[in-house]
Amino acid sequence: MGDTSILHMVVGSGPVVQGVLVLLVILSIWSWTITIAKSMQFKRALNDSGEFTTIFWESKNLARIEDSCPRLSASPLVPLFTSGYRELRHCLEQPAEQHEDKDTRLGSIEMVLKRVAFEEGVKLERGITFLATVASAAPFIGLFGTVWGIMNAFHGLSSSGSSTIQAVAPGISEALVATAIGLAAAIPAAVAYNYFAVAIRNFRQSMDRFGEEFLNIADRHFV
Repeated sequence: MGDTSILHMVVGSGPVVQGVLVLLVILSIWSWTITIAKSMQFKRALNDSGEFTTIFWESKNLARIEDSCPRLSASPLVPLFTSGYRELRHCLEQPAEQHEDKDTRLGSIEMVLKRVAFEEGVKLERGITFLATVASAAPFIGLFGTVWGIMNAFHGLSSSGSSTIQAVAPGISEALVATAIGLAAAIPAAVAYNYFAVAIRNFRQSMDRFGEEFLNIADRHFV
């Protein structure tokens, strides 16, 4: 009965309110699609990062660690390691003409690690901004539909010449559906955005720690 009543109010609303409702439904579907996709991405990244970290600390052979990277590609630590290891090998192949060259080469490795960490952070954040936009904008879009519907309801009330609540109540109830759907689209998007923001911050911290540890290992190789 409730579903039929809501459907009746949506169908009976004006074209502007219906357009707002269609827009909110599209935003909601899109945000749920991003939420599900990012949840799967982050779950794989977390599992692969845990396994890669275990292999990295248990194995003393960097070449052997590199062999396990392709199957753990979902982890943001893997591109960090492969890029750093590639730069390390390149530096070791170059002749050390001066003693202070070690600092220069460590600096080049550090630059590579920071660049790759930034790129991996951008990949993790892809789509998250849209969730924040939906969380902040959807209630106002719904409110616009509600205000527009109430304006039409009162305009119809003045045209009909009736001043009873029964004359304006259907139009107001139809208009309030826009606010309800706006909140229904915004609340899950806000929850998902906050969850992913915390997860991204944790991934960034793990990449920073890994970069520092890799630089220590590279320093020992130069020595």
